[in-house]
Amino acid sequence: GVTRLLLTRIPFFKEIIVSSFACDSCSWSNTEIQSAGRIQEQGVCYSLAVTSRQDMDREVVKTECATARIPELDFEIPAFTQKGVLTTIEGIIDRALAGLEQDQPLRRETDEEVARKIEEFIRRLRQLKELHSPFTFILDDPSGNSFVENPHAPRKDEALVVTHYRRSPQQAAMLGLEGEEVAEKAADPAEELRNEVLQFNTNCPECNAPASTNMKLVQIPHFKEVIIMATACDSCGHRTNEVKSGGAIEPQGTRITLRITDPSDMTRDILKSEHCSVEIPELEFELGMGALGGKFTTLEGLLKDIRELVERNPFTLGDSSAPSKAEKLQEFVGRLQEVRG
Repeated sequence: GVTRLLLTRIPFFKEIIVSSFACDSCSWSNTEIQSAGRIQEQGVCYSLAVTSRQDMDREVVKTECATARIPELDFEIPAFTQKGVLTTIEGIIDRALAGLEQDQPLRRETDEEVARKIEEFIRRLRQLKELHSPFTFILDDPSGNSFVENPHAPRKDEALVVTHYRRSPQQAAMLGLEGEEVAEKAADPAEELRNEVLQFNTNCPECNAPASTNMKLVQIPHFKEVIIMATACDSCGHRTNEVKSGGAIEPQGTRITLRITDPSDMTRDILKSEHCSVEIPELEFELGMGALGGKFTTLEGLLKDIRELVERNPFTLGDSSAPSKAEKLQEFVGRLQEVRG
């Protein structure tokens, strides 16, 4: 026979090699695909809600290490049971039907009960193919080289959910990458922590409702590591963020003086710890330690937070506030706005 190879590129995906074999003597033919690139850094899982005929015609790249599932039927095509293939959703179902029907005559003679159950499953699979009811198609590939077409690309496809994940040691060993994965992990054990956002449960400081706090370790260039913590409450909408130092307390304190001469100075990044005080001599203003907590922001953002802190001062609100103090603070807020503007 003759085997033909074609290097092609799938839009919004990558290069693949399509191989096709045909025999003129017995008319047997076979096609399969292989990835033209290396194994990806992360695995990928596609979850598609199939609701229309157009969804059945979507192109699918399924590598030999990918697992295909249809949860509604409790149906699964395990990894390494089929060669890589370039097909459609309907093509995968047709291939599964052909495999199930192949040995049915022999089963009917040897085990009629098993043959009857498989016949019932084949009937349900045909109903899915005819779209008697919507179903979910899941393609899970730890190598990251499988693909399900998005016909709306580059726009988002609402029916398709793509999830990238870190391979487990068992999946890495299955792909022959166990030694490589362990070596990478041993080389930089803190890299995984830097790239992840940790989340833990807490209570909202405003309404005491259950909320979640996100925490991330960030490396500030030419400085050090800091921990950014952000809390958002779904009940009352309260949002807060805070920055804490990721290292030990330095042996000496630091005093930084910045003279603002240009509007571009307002965009400078500022890291303010919870023990830091802020002073603006031109406005006769001083912010003591502990106020506003730790923050990683810009100079403009810090001035905005100072303004909000002054405007929310309980001693300047309501009928019982002293007019002289209220006027002074309003004057300060006006001058602060001029500086920001």
